[in-house]
Amino acid sequence: MDTLTPEGYATLCQWEGRRLYVYLDSGGAPTIGIGHLLTRAERSSGKLCIDGATVHYHHGLTLAQCDTLLEEDLAPVSGAIHVRVHVPLTPHQQDALILFAFNVGITAFAGSTLLRLLNQEDYAAVPTQLRRWVYDNGVVVQGLRNRREAEIALWMQGQSV
Repeated sequence: MDTLTPEGYATLCQWEGRRLYVYLDSGGAPTIGIGHLLTRAERSSGKLCIDGATVHYHHGLTLAQCDTLLEEDLAPVSGAIHVRVHVPLTPHQQDALILFAFNVGITAFAGSTLLRLLNQEDYAAVPTQLRRWVYDNGVVVQGLRNRREAEIALWMQGQSV
């Protein structure tokens, strides 16, 4: 995994889980693998494209397919971090931002106060900003609080740039 340190990858897998069959995430969205939200086209066709191959996911995924799908899902997230963050990051700080953006989405990350403050070199603001992202449908979710604290722990490991 080029985009995450081994610790970042383990943390992501811990929070997302690895499911071989479709399940509903905490927000009720159909998901499979390691946090892969099924698109409308994937839901209607019953198929995924993994490493260039068509996979009928109703039969379940293999562990290797889950890992490959995660790598494919992380590529645009990592790219967004690279393009939108204009200050130096340590590997653990990058991990924290990738985990966060993977969870909330690239668009939300790109428009966040967190990113704006970080790009103003306000590294110390990141933990406080992360703690703001604990709502799902207007309700505080303890699982999101816990996840943000794990992201903050990664961020703090990379404190010095």
